[in-house]
Amino acid sequence: MTNTVIPQTDPKAAYLEQRSAIDQAITRVLESGWYILGREVSAFEQEFAAFNGAAHGIGVANGTDALVLGLRALGVGPGDAVVTVSHTAVATVAAVELTGALPVLVDVDACHGMDPDQLEEVLNGRLAGGARLSSPVKAIVPVHLYGHPVALDRIMDIAARFGVPVLEDCSQAHGATFDGRIVGTFGAIAAFSLYPTKNLGALGDGGVLVTNDAALAERLRHLREYGWKERYISHDAGHNSRLDELQAAILRVKLERLGAHNARRQAIAEAYDRGLDGLPLDLPRRRPNTVPVFHQYVVTTPNRDALRTALQARGVMTNIHYPAPVHLQPAYRDRLPLGPGGLPQTERMAGLVLSLPMYPQLGDEAVASVVAALRDVAPTL
Repeated sequence: MTNTVIPQTDPKAAYLEQRSAIDQAITRVLESGWYILGREVSAFEQEFAAFNGAAHGIGVANGTDALVLGLRALGVGPGDAVVTVSHTAVATVAAVELTGALPVLVDVDACHGMDPDQLEEVLNGRLAGGARLSSPVKAIVPVHLYGHPVALDRIMDIAARFGVPVLEDCSQAHGATFDGRIVGTFGAIAAFSLYPTKNLGALGDGGVLVTNDAALAERLRHLREYGWKERYISHDAGHNSRLDELQAAILRVKLERLGAHNARRQAIAEAYDRGLDGLPLDLPRRRPNTVPVFHQYVVTTPNRDALRTALQARGVMTNIHYPAPVHLQPAYRDRLPLGPGGLPQTERMAGLVLSLPMYPQLGDEAVASVVAALRDVAPTL
């Protein structure tokens, strides 16, 4: 039994670790007198793009806006369809609808990523219940859930064969790699959330996109600020979605430690792998040729709720990402088209997934306490 509570995540710990540098960055911005789309945003955009091996970075207000603007830059709008998944944060699906397009949801595989086989079926026009898709598919949005890259080789091949652009949802996968290459540069555009608990998190809301396409980058910059090409003259019906200077300055500080923080997450995951081996739990699977960054370390068990209660009694906090698939939530139930055969894996996972404590400042002693608590209670459930 632990003597103190071990949180599932702890964004304050991330601030305290770099408190001096973050406070200096905040002071620098406050004293500059420039608070929106200034030097800090420009520098962060360049530094984040370089980290990802991309040519362009575009800072925006939050991760949902990043998805919306990315889709709009690809020409997605009313009357179009976008293929994505239901086993994700609701923001992914909400963003599609905010463009006026129709989300078409496909199932996931054993690694919680988009099922390429069902994606291909949908692109061939087939849906659940024998229905046919009438709207043209204008984009595919795979989600690198929990920090584990999707099957990018197959998804990109399928997308190329059907001539449909890919917008990667990298909101949980900053720095993850597929076949030695950082995710986010496989598709035409990638969208990242910078919410405080993400692998790279602001101290408030924030989002960023990356692309290697100069024309798309220019369009994204116009769309994030009212469609302005010159100030006060809107050439497109755009948004107001600007990353502020304070958050950009904070993110620049935190970006310097992102590689080390991802390495720590990977070390924690390896410790969990070793310590939980042999328990009646399914541990996270690694897709071949990938290096996940473990935004979450998610186990699956049919005794999920009982296990969660037992761990909480021992001071180990957990979370469920996510308790209900998007297509079964009240706002979306029975109105979105699904891939052929429905989403059985997605629906099964919703009742099994449990996220263990995972953040870079989690110490070895705390990790050992989590393992000990699981070894104590999991076999009894």
